[in-house]
Amino acid sequence: MKLSEKFLPSLLIAVGIAVSGLCIKSGMESFAAKERVVSVRGLAEREVKANKVTWPIQFKVVGDELNAVYNSIQKNNAAIIDFLKQNGVKDDEISVNAPDLTDMEAERYVNNIRYRYNVSQVIVVVSNDVDKISNLIMRQTELLKQGVAIAASDYQYKVSYEFTELNSIKPEMIAEATKAARIAGEQFAKDSDSELGKIKKATQGQFSIENRDENTPYIKKVRVVSYVEFFIED
Repeated sequence: MKLSEKFLPSLLIAVGIAVSGLCIKSGMESFAAKERVVSVRGLAEREVKANKVTWPIQFKVVGDELNAVYNSIQKNNAAIIDFLKQNGVKDDEISVNAPDLTDMEAERYVNNIRYRYNVSQVIVVVSNDVDKISNLIMRQTELLKQGVAIAASDYQYKVSYEFTELNSIKPEMIAEATKAARIAGEQFAKDSDSELGKIKKATQGQFSIENRDENTPYIKKVRVVSYVEFFIED
């Protein structure tokens, strides 16, 4: 057997291994190139006006006789409802809660009782006419002329404003957030001498609605952050 014939099988095996290695290396490089990604965030913010207002109108009555207390509550209720209706508030926007009565003599830890009965009454206005109700809130002191003292100290009875039409602006804001993410990705690609490719994965963050500031609770700030992964291409 010639020497060349003796080593030919080994040579062929070596060449095959080398070629296979090159193919594997090429495939790995191709796979790695496809997996080059950049993760960026895109923010979208918008200021909107509240379209729903809830106005709890609370007053308190004290006294020693239940009949007198009851009559005072009825008188105040009538005065408040008349004030609301005269200024355009509809019947279906007004609800009268049950009065909350406390018998001070039945309280174990209360001393120096001045009046036996302490009653809290709440009338709630819920409306989509935010401007109208906001104007009436500014004018509620007019009820003082009729002997109705509005209580404004209880935190649970604060005026609240809501924006309930989020679905109407969601698509535009998601598009804005995605566009902002693409701009950030393009800048990253430019800085690395590459080009931004297609989206690999996108995650929409939760929408948040908050007051723009403490002084204008009827103006809301809507915010969403999108998380996007782009492929990076040379």
